Amino acid sequence: MKRSRIQTGLLIVLIVIGGVVLVKRQAVLDWWKLRGYTPPAAVVELAADDTMTPEAEHLLYVNHPDITAGQAFTSHCPAGGEKTVVLGCYVGNDTGIYIYKVTDSRLDGVEQVTAAHEMLHAAYRRLSNSERAKVDAMLTDYYEHDLTDQRIKDTIAAYKQSEPHDVVNEMHSVFGTEIPNLPAPLEQYYRQYFTDRAKVAAYTAQYQGEFTSRQAAVADYDAELSSLKSQITANEAQLSQQNAALSAQAAQMRQERASGQLDAYNSAVPGYNAAVNSYNSLLAATKDLINQYNNIVDKRNAVALEEQQLSQALSPKALPAAQ
Repeated sequence: MKRSRIQTGLLIVLIVIGGVVLVKRQAVLDWWKLRGYTPPAAVVELAADDTMTPEAEHLLYVNHPDITAGQAFTSHCPAGGEKTVVLGCYVGNDTGIYIYKVTDSRLDGVEQVTAAHEMLHAAYRRLSNSERAKVDAMLTDYYEHDLTDQRIKDTIAAYKQSEPHDVVNEMHSVFGTEIPNLPAPLEQYYRQYFTDRAKVAAYTAQYQGEFTSRQAAVADYDAELSSLKSQITANEAQLSQQNAALSAQAAQMRQERASGQLDAYNSAVPGYNAAVNSYNSLLAATKDLINQYNNIVDKRNAVALEEQQLSQALSPKALPAAQ
């Protein structure tokens, strides 16, 4: 029995030593990657904007983040990798974070959210098995019971199709950067990476608002166009009926005049002229409605084009192909 206890004790010591060795090994690897490295000012600014903690900054800097564009970006980040409103990628095993340089001022905040999103991928990779199991459970529980944002639901659904074995990893980055209010246990967890996570989520809301405001404007225009279209259609039907009635009345009046029924003809003239005036008035009003409709179509299409341009600016499909 004593011999068995000694062996068990030795096994525990060996496991502990093994864990210490792994921690030390990671620290050495990190030291080597950061040796002589000075993060660019733009990267430091992103970390500050995101209120990253020292631990989060360390994870970001270990990956030597590169803010770039064009083929320099797409050569590292495959098109369509991310399904959410970020443009970037984390290359596994801490071998790089790439952030697409966004120049459209209407999309200010995309780089900040992308930096935080990719840093959280690096953080997730470093979780121990026990830590990951706990975090996965919290993320999954929130997703299944409390998530109400349809855009986020659609994002996760897209990841389920493209990366079915990495969905919770994506939840870890998406929830942490795009949802302003999370359950207390998750908020507590993310505090190790952000001192004020709400600022990161606010960046998402800021540029997402550029889309939603335009979508709302297009919806309002579409509703107005639908109402105008109904009125124009009703007017055109009425004009068609009036035109037919006027044609029939005019034919009858010509026949009366030709046959010498001048009294009948003369008595019909005032009514006919009044009907013509009514027709012309309705025709003019309908033309005004058509002009109004066409003007709104122009405005609606201009806003829709802006939305399309913004979407393309955030779509990997719009990026240059890797060489």
